[in-house]
Amino acid sequence: MWRRSDTPAWRRCEDLAAAYLRRQGYAILARNARFGHCEIDIIAREGDTVAFVEVRSRTTEDAVAPEDSIGPQKQRRLRAAARMYLARHEEPDTYYRFDVVAITMASNRKPVITLYRDAF
Repeated sequence: MWRRSDTPAWRRCEDLAAAYLRRQGYAILARNARFGHCEIDIIAREGDTVAFVEVRSRTTEDAVAPEDSIGPQKQRRLRAAARMYLARHEEPDTYYRFDVVAITMASNRKPVITLYRDAF
């Protein structure tokens, strides 16, 4: 069951996503990393690949699925932020991709978490 707390909903969702990614074998490198005008929710490594992860959550009543809510402008910003991260960390030839963790929340039920590897 989803419990209420003083923690903002976005933070709870990011915590759920990070824990889920760890269970999937990802190593979390950074959270809420800001580059210019964009923030990357989670930067993680899975094997030899760096994953830039966007966390999206919705309730079951929302018209748009969480994974469908990342528009072209947001994708451009995330790509630019990823390039800045790779340049700062001197990893120009690293394999990387953009993943999405979609969390659908329904009252009185556990959140449903879905991972989309290489989402865009």
